[in-house]
Amino acid sequence: MKVTGLKTFVVANPPPRRGGRYFIFLKLVTDNGIEGVGEVYNAAFAPDVIVKMIEDVFQRNVEGIDPFHIEKFWRRTYARGYSMRPDISLVGVMSGIEMALWDICGKAVEKPVYELLGGRVHDRLRSYTYLYAPAEVDAYAYTDEGNKVYYDPDAAAERALHYVNLGFTAVKFDPAGPYTAFDPHMPSLERMELSEKFCKRIREAVGNKADLLFGTHGQFTTSGAIRLARKLEPYDPLWFEEPCPPEMPEEMAKVARSTKIPVATGERLCTKYEFARVLETGAASILQFALGRVGGLLEAKKIAGMAEAHYAQIAPHLYCGPIEGAANVQIAACSPNFLILESIETWGGFHGEVLNRPMGFDDGFVIPPSAPGLGVELNEEVALAHPLTELDDLHIAPGEDPAAWND
Repeated sequence: MKVTGLKTFVVANPPPRRGGRYFIFLKLVTDNGIEGVGEVYNAAFAPDVIVKMIEDVFQRNVEGIDPFHIEKFWRRTYARGYSMRPDISLVGVMSGIEMALWDICGKAVEKPVYELLGGRVHDRLRSYTYLYAPAEVDAYAYTDEGNKVYYDPDAAAERALHYVNLGFTAVKFDPAGPYTAFDPHMPSLERMELSEKFCKRIREAVGNKADLLFGTHGQFTTSGAIRLARKLEPYDPLWFEEPCPPEMPEEMAKVARSTKIPVATGERLCTKYEFARVLETGAASILQFALGRVGGLLEAKKIAGMAEAHYAQIAPHLYCGPIEGAANVQIAACSPNFLILESIETWGGFHGEVLNRPMGFDDGFVIPPSAPGLGVELNEEVALAHPLTELDDLHIAPGEDPAAWND
C-alpha cells in the first residue's frame, strides 16, 4: 500500500464560530482506495499559504510512501531543509499529515488508532468546555451584549451552571484581559479584581460539582503571574493555564513553585523537545498539547510517556476543528496519565455537521469511537459548502497595541 493522493479543505466555520474562524482539513488517499483524514492547526500564516505548505510536504515527503512508516516520514520531514528543530509551522503541517497516516493504518487493520498505540485504557474521557456565550451569539462579535459572559462574573457563573447541568465537571474561563504582541505585562489591579470575582462567583454557582480552569494566554510577567495566582488560590482552581509566555519554561517554573495552583501549558509548543524542557524545569504538571500542532499522534504518545515518568498528566487542547479533536480523543484513550479533554461544548453545531457521524458524548464525557482509524469521517459535501472566502485571515491573532492591556 502506498500514498498516492492528497485533498485539502479550507473550511469557514460559520457563526457562532466555536473553535476558530476556519479549519484546515486534509485527506490522503492510497493506491488501494483507503482514505485518511487530518487537520492542521497552523495559525501564523494565511490558510492559502498553509495549503501550499501541505502540498510541498506531500510532494517531497509523502507521495509514494508506505503509510505505516510513520517514524521514517516524521524524521525525514523534520530534517528537511536542515532545520531539525521545533519549527511550529512545519510541525503543524506534519501533524495533520501524520494523523491522516494513522487514520489509514487503523482502517487498513480495522482497529481504532488507540489500539495501535498501546490499547484503550479509558472507556470514557472526562471533558471540559470553555464558557461560551449562548449559541446565537457570534464568538467574534466582542461588542455584542450577549458576549457579557466574557466580562461579567455573574453572567459567567450562570453559564457555568448551564454547562454543569449538561454533565460537565470542569469549565474554563479567561477574564484576565487581552493578550497582545507586546506581552508579557503586569496585570492591572482591575483585572486581578475581576479575575478573583470570576472565580468567586463561579465557585459559588457550581460548588464542588465542577473544577475551575483559569485560562490566560501567556500574557503576564513572572512576577505578575505570581501576584494573580495568589488572588485565585482561595477558590482552588484545577489549573492556572500558560501564566507567562512559552519561550522560557524556566520562568514559568518560578510561577509553579510560587503557587498552590497546578500550572498547565502546551498549546503553543511542539515536539518532544519543547515539552522535555517543561518537564525538566518543573514549569508545569499538566501538558496541553494540541494534536494538530504538536507533531502528531506518535509524538504526543512520546510526550505523554515522558510526562508519566514525571508524574505529570495530559489534557489535550482544542481550539480547532473536530478532526484534531478526534485525534485528541485517540491519544487520551490510550494514555494512563490522561486528566481531562477539551471539548467545544458537546461536540454539536458545526463540529458535528462537518463529520459524517458526530463524536459520542454522554453527560460530560467523550466516548472513544470503536470505528477504525480516527473513528470519524469528514463530510466533504458540508466542507465544500462552506469555503473560506477571506483567505488572508489568520486563525487567531493577538492584539497589536499595548494599550489593549487597559481594555
